[in-house]
Amino acid sequence: MSSTSLDQKLSILQGYSACDVSDALLKIQKVPPGQTPRAGYLADFLPFSPSPSQSTTLPKIIAPASTFKFIPKSSSPPSIPDPQSTGFPEGTHWVDHAQPGTIAVLEQPKGQYCAVLGGIMAVRMKVLGVKAALVNGRVRDLEEVRGVDLPVWALGKSTVGTAAEAKPGLRNVPVDAGGVVVEPGDIIFCDPLEGVVSIPKAHLDEVLELMPKLVSMDDKVKEAVQNGEKVFDAFKKFRN
Repeated sequence: MSSTSLDQKLSILQGYSACDVSDALLKIQKVPPGQTPRAGYLADFLPFSPSPSQSTTLPKIIAPASTFKFIPKSSSPPSIPDPQSTGFPEGTHWVDHAQPGTIAVLEQPKGQYCAVLGGIMAVRMKVLGVKAALVNGRVRDLEEVRGVDLPVWALGKSTVGTAAEAKPGLRNVPVDAGGVVVEPGDIIFCDPLEGVVSIPKAHLDEVLELMPKLVSMDDKVKEAVQNGEKVFDAFKKFRN
């Protein structure tokens, strides 16, 4: 896979589901003792834009992550070793740093009731060529967000603007998304039917190589079960 371009790899991923990705990551990733295997699953995200009623007919959205970390409004400014790459230079707004061709992943402090993404931010992201937004927190202005056709996944919604509780802290840094650490450049796989998975960039080639084998094994198991074989026996025969 090393000679295959990133665009080609993302195109290959379109042929699989988020469940296929997690099955592969479960085999690849080593989980420390006492920790729960997450296999890339970003828990509890729902599609808020377009309308949830359309979620089963929407296409998968798969793209590298760009990241934004919000902090409590009362917090002191974070220490920023490289303001040009991880901070917000004076005279700029955080959303103006959104990167085209990426899924913007926003981390909001836990327990807040404000939104960190609204209509104006969605318009700017769409103009900049952002593929989608994944908000580990709340969103608002859904009529406006849906009107600009920016896919948005989030944990919840709000009527309150960002400035009530939060402010931008850092960008291009690791962020928490549904209990999983997402690094800039990790591949976010938004599957409207199954959910959201993050593929660490270091494991992308392994996932692409392993998924066809796992899917093939499952297809053989399903065929055997459809022909009357017991699941235990089919697993033993084909899932080796």
